[in-house]
Amino acid sequence: MGKQKVIVTVAPTGGMASKKQNPNLPTQPQEIAEDVYRCYNAGASVVALHARRAQDDEATCDPAVYGEMNTLIREKCDIVLNNSTGGGINGDMVHQLNNGLWEINFEQRIKGMQAPGVEMCTLDAQTICASFGDKEILVPTTPTRIRKLAEGMMERGIKPEWEVFSLSDIVQEVNKAIAAGFDKPPYFINIVLGVNAFQGALPYTPKILQQMVDHLPKDVVFNVSAIGAAQLPATTQAVLMGGHVRVGLEDNLMYEPGVQATNLMLVERMVRIIRELGCEPTTPTEAREIMGLPPLK
Repeated sequence: MGKQKVIVTVAPTGGMASKKQNPNLPTQPQEIAEDVYRCYNAGASVVALHARRAQDDEATCDPAVYGEMNTLIREKCDIVLNNSTGGGINGDMVHQLNNGLWEINFEQRIKGMQAPGVEMCTLDAQTICASFGDKEILVPTTPTRIRKLAEGMMERGIKPEWEVFSLSDIVQEVNKAIAAGFDKPPYFINIVLGVNAFQGALPYTPKILQQMVDHLPKDVVFNVSAIGAAQLPATTQAVLMGGHVRVGLEDNLMYEPGVQATNLMLVERMVRIIRELGCEPTTPTEAREIMGLPPLK
């Protein structure tokens, strides 16, 4: 029997952090592509991409920006390309409502799956309120919007990455979407823990992660992401549970207290842990087979 294979996803940028918080954060297509290539060489087989505007590094889902990133990365390697439909907390992605609250623009989110070259897209099947400073930002992904995102991905041959932040996300919206035929097995579910800014999101503890895994539907390939200091123990537990992992500056800006991380540092540490636990990181080809993606043409 061969070694357990673990998919390592790198999330290099995200839609929230800035270079002011960590100057190692890549934000523009060329630097993202170069950073992703370094992480690919270190053992990452999937990249979870967020796009930023050229003029100010703020968030966008502009398919032209995603398309440039996808092209630059694909010229370098065969890593799996996963574009976000979440966007971010500023830039093109938000507008203010008459009641003073802010809202993520759903029409902008849809653009995330319109770029050439994309193989997967995030699909956050929940409605939340995200708090950042003095802004309360609504992220309404209603059942109708879940359907619209899922159908758009199916039409384009894109695999959804179902992002879940709490147990209810799994047992309600994701289960409903799967039952309605909005995805084909194997289903790829990313359990994201420790997002303190999201109302209703769960923190990371070993028991919470175990409970969420225990409630996953059949035919699931599960991945674990966690924010900040929780990233290291949560991803290690995921490997021990037979799951897959995501690391990167989107989720964690620090390598250890007082030491700012790079994406490469976080990937290299994760790969070391995977191998110390007797497992092996997948190649992109193996990752596609595990997740049910077609081979790269």
